[in-house]
Amino acid sequence: MTGALHLIGRTLPDDQPVQLWVVDGILHTEPVADATTICESGWILPGLVDAHCHVGIRFGGGHTDHDEMVADARVEREAGVLLLRDAGSPVDTRILDAYEDLPRIIRAGRHLARPKRYIRDLSIDLADPERLPDAVAEQARAGDGWVKLVGDWIDREVGDLAPLWSPEILKAAIDAAHAEGARVTAHVFGEQALVDLVGAGIDCIEHGTGLTDETIEMMVEHDTALVPTLINIETFPQIADGAGKFPRYADHMRDLHRRVADTIGRAHDAGIRIFAGTDAGGSIRHGRIADEIAALIGVGLSPLEALGAASWDAREWLGRPGLEPGQRADLVVYREDPRTPAGVPDHPDLTVVGRHVFRP
Repeated sequence: MTGALHLIGRTLPDDQPVQLWVVDGILHTEPVADATTICESGWILPGLVDAHCHVGIRFGGGHTDHDEMVADARVEREAGVLLLRDAGSPVDTRILDAYEDLPRIIRAGRHLARPKRYIRDLSIDLADPERLPDAVAEQARAGDGWVKLVGDWIDREVGDLAPLWSPEILKAAIDAAHAEGARVTAHVFGEQALVDLVGAGIDCIEHGTGLTDETIEMMVEHDTALVPTLINIETFPQIADGAGKFPRYADHMRDLHRRVADTIGRAHDAGIRIFAGTDAGGSIRHGRIADEIAALIGVGLSPLEALGAASWDAREWLGRPGLEPGQRADLVVYREDPRTPAGVPDHPDLTVVGRHVFRP
């Protein structure tokens, strides 16, 4: 749309009446003459956040090309997601930055793993684990303030999940990232790797299904964040069913799935900061942030906490603005109060991305 825009509604989390104006894609709180009112009521939230999303990985496997990346980003926008933390991508997604009507992306570079210890063709595989600190520094410089490690994966020699890195290498690697001004996160399913990762000072854990009382306490002490990707964990039984050669691994995955609600619920009760991420790309389709919000409510977060985990709190954690004047207008509007036990609707009633306005 051209010209100034005007919105009237209530904001969350404070639930206060607000009027906002958008001029040339920038948010204002002072009245602007001759603005077109595009919203007269409803709940206005900062654009949603998917803190674990892969626009560079094709659903079903493989790398996405330019057209697929654009299409996936549009699906996320339709769901109200206007900020993605691309938690590991095998391709360069910076071409999407040229599209001012698409979500902004915070990149974590490529996954760092060991040979045959992650999904084929997605990671940089280090034959020499001693190279991890240097590789982390390289990915820190290539990304947008994040680096992604593969913390554990099936070890076929032991027939179960096992860590990829020693505690000493992890400490050196995480220190190297911090020296570059980057934060580090890691894919972790099982219990064993969590002690070493959190102890080494990692900033975030992805999945975290193997959390125990000990590692929950460690994460609280270190203020380590958690992105549990609950809708991804729903695929664990399917993964186990396909692991016929490794019955120990299959049983472990089923057990992690069986107790995930209790695991993440205890992490929440302990005070660990939890953020919403779907793990879209690969085995999860894009545009499912509403399902992840509902899943977070299902493990014990209040509706307001779950919304914050996918909006204003996640934006603050990632260092991106919410509804501050002078910033790009990235916001979503819901006609009905989204603080329902079932979570938010699949699509907002109105989405504003800079100077662009979208309705379902």
